[in-house]
Order: sequence, then C-alpha cells, then structure tokens
Amino acid sequence: MNAGLGLGGAALLGALSACGTKPPESETIPDGTEGEEVIDPKLAKQEGTLEWAVSGNWRSGADKSRDKYRHPIGLLTFFEIRPKHTVIDMWPGYGYMTEILAPYLSRGKGQYVAALFESTSPADQAMAALNGKYRDHFTGNKKLYGGLGFTEFGPESGPLAPVASVDCVLMLLVIQDWMMRGSVEKAFEDAFAVLKPGGVLGVEQHRADIGAAQDPAGAKGYVQEPFVRQLAAEAGFQFVQASEINANPKDDKDHPFGVWTLPPYRQTAERGQPPNPEFDGALYESIGESDRMTLKFRKP
Repeated sequence: MNAGLGLGGAALLGALSACGTKPPESETIPDGTEGEEVIDPKLAKQEGTLEWAVSGNWRSGADKSRDKYRHPIGLLTFFEIRPKHTVIDMWPGYGYMTEILAPYLSRGKGQYVAALFESTSPADQAMAALNGKYRDHFTGNKKLYGGLGFTEFGPESGPLAPVASVDCVLMLLVIQDWMMRGSVEKAFEDAFAVLKPGGVLGVEQHRADIGAAQDPAGAKGYVQEPFVRQLAAEAGFQFVQASEINANPKDDKDHPFGVWTLPPYRQTAERGQPPNPEFDGALYESIGESDRMTLKFRKP
C-alpha cells in the first residue's frame, strides 16, 4: 500500500473494489461538446477574453491540436475562473494551460501561479530541468504572460501560498503522479489551505472504470472517480458538480503502457527503455486522448 494514501484512502480503495458503484448521475453535466470547440470570432478578437487567449498565435500548433480533447474554454468556464482571479496550477508540465491562463489573467489584473515540481534531490534532475525551461519561457515575455507567480509542490514542500488567498486551484491530469510519489493527500490538503472560502478546486483526471480495484500507485495513469471525490472530501471540500466535457468513450483503458500509450505522450516502450520504432501506434491515435473526469469542488 502506498503510504501517501493514508487510512482514509486505504479504506476507500477497499470499498471501491468491493462495491463497484457509480457516481450519482444527477450530479453530472452531460457532454455538450464533441470535437472542436466553437469559438466566437468576435470574442476571439477581443483582447482579454478566454476566446482570445485560446486563439492566440503564440500558442503552438501542437497545443492547439489538443484543444478538441481538452476544450479549454468550456473547462475553465466550468471551473468559474474569472479575469481578476488568483489561480494556482499545480504541476503545469510544459505549460499547455499556462499559455492560455497567464495572458488571460494578466489582462484582467488577476494572477497566475505555477506550482512547480519540488526538486530536492539529484534523482529529480529531469524535473528540475523542466522547471528551468518552464521558468525561462514564461518569464521571458512579461508583456504577453504578465508576472507569473511561482511556488512548489512535493512531499516536503511548504504552503503553496498564504492561507485563504487563492480563488481557484487546478489539478489537471496530475493526480496519478502524486499517487506514485505518496503525496496525493497532501496535494488536496495544501490546496484546501490556500483557497478562500467559496474558492474552487478544479480537477481534470484520466478516469479509470469502476469495478476493479484501484491501483494505489496509479501506475497506469487512470484513477477512479469515487477515489478522487473521497480525497477531496477528506481534505474538507464539498463536491459541486461533474462534467463530461472531456469524456472519451473510445478509450477502453487497456493499453500496453497505460495512459501514456495515447496522445499526446505516444509512449512506445516501458518507462526507462528506449523508444520502439516498430511499435504500431495507429490504434491509439484513432482513440485520441484519454477518457477524463472533470470535477468541481468548493471550499466551504
């Protein structure tokens, strides 16, 4: 058992494997967006709108090609993000969402804060390098991105920000990484501490089917929705609503290298092994990006 799950997490894992119940249907918003998001061309020309930020010519073609799976306008609207908000994005990776949110929030006099990977040991050199590239890129154009805030999250990190100072915390496709590192409960607790009363925790996560036991380490990248809800509840959050905006019924979750077999990762060999040029990824390209839960929680 992963020590980071704690007693509550361990109990829930047992319950999930035993009951196989589904989340209540009444709390879920049906998927109203299939494929590309429709962007109002007038709003796309208005600097400071989400449509403007998503349409921005500074975004890479690779990032824009992902929009049909991630629906950033619908996603961020669902999470109730406003131009004047302070938003913490936990482990933003290469910056897919930063490229949208940083310009958007800076135009509205809000604040984007990147909670980067806590790199405290030589084993974390790769992540430290990623942090460095991220910082260099997003601090190199203050006119576009504004003055980003930076903090860190990891097993030994301190507070993400001052208590009750943040409007929204985002956890986007990262919960499995914290499960692997034994820090998933800390992530939810740290998020709860910094949110203002009424603040929103927004979760987008690769979704495991319910019925089989939840892998406590999240080794395949997929996580069961009731497990995420329980983590949030144990940290003090109230569940508000679920959305199917980023659901993908084509994803059967049965891939040789877990979720990382699918785009945008396209892994062709086990981790630590060199890429396999003979691996046929056509099937996984046809599936697209993973099936995802989208959950909104609120701090009372």
